[in-house]
Amino acid sequence: MLKVLKAGFFTTIQDKGRIGFASIGVPVSGVMDSFSADLANGILNNSLKNAVLEITLGACKFQFLENTVICISGGDFSPTINEKKIQLNKRIVVHKNDILSFGKVNYGVRCYLAVKRGFLSEMKLNSSSFYQNITADFIIKKNDLIPFSECKEDLSSTNTSIKIDKIHFENPILECYKGPEFDLLNENQQEKLVSQIFSISKDNSRMGYKLYEVLENNLPQILTSSVLPGTVQLTPLGKLIVLMRDCQVTGGYPRVLQLSEKAINQLVQKTTYNKIQFTLML
Repeated sequence: MLKVLKAGFFTTIQDKGRIGFASIGVPVSGVMDSFSADLANGILNNSLKNAVLEITLGACKFQFLENTVICISGGDFSPTINEKKIQLNKRIVVHKNDILSFGKVNYGVRCYLAVKRGFLSEMKLNSSSFYQNITADFIIKKNDLIPFSECKEDLSSTNTSIKIDKIHFENPILECYKGPEFDLLNENQQEKLVSQIFSISKDNSRMGYKLYEVLENNLPQILTSSVLPGTVQLTPLGKLIVLMRDCQVTGGYPRVLQLSEKAINQLVQKTTYNKIQFTLML
């Protein structure tokens, strides 16, 4: 078991999400930054489908009630075990009653805590991913007990860690493809969409990232159509919304761009006032 001593700003259990339930209106959900979550599970030789904790901006604390091996990837929130600094992207042994804490944010927005063989929270529609009205909880809370299997073998750390290029966290350029309604934009609108620097607004979450700058919108209304994580919608007021993992499965705004999986992973490590720019993949 993992006991939550301090829940932090927004901490959830996530895995690869709920694939195949869009027809009944269920979002995909799952880890926001699949690159970082996969890295943590991979270092532990877990299945990439194993559930992890997704921690937003740190400020949380946990107590391990069993021995296990962990790995933390993604954003750097100054993790410590029993007040001793530990490295990211590294296999680390923890013992019964050890305390894992997260403090100062050095870079990134989300990090991932993986344990050997994954967290064993309840499955709903083939996934452990938290989502309101699907799972019993949508965030973890103080004093929650999160189950995992005690690791009784191979209790060894490693002296090496995998070095990750900071471009994953710092690069403002997001690779994308033309959305279904991209060609309805005039030439000037298309050029502005991929040349302008946009700023992330305060309205950013697992549902979507709204951008501050406006792109003129004189497009006709469209019928409600399917959308995906990474779909960039253009609202009637000219605001852009980049849909994220918990987004709805249909929408009525023009879909002008579609982010690549790589770009989604990079965007979710950015926050309010950070700058981004779209670039079209050919």
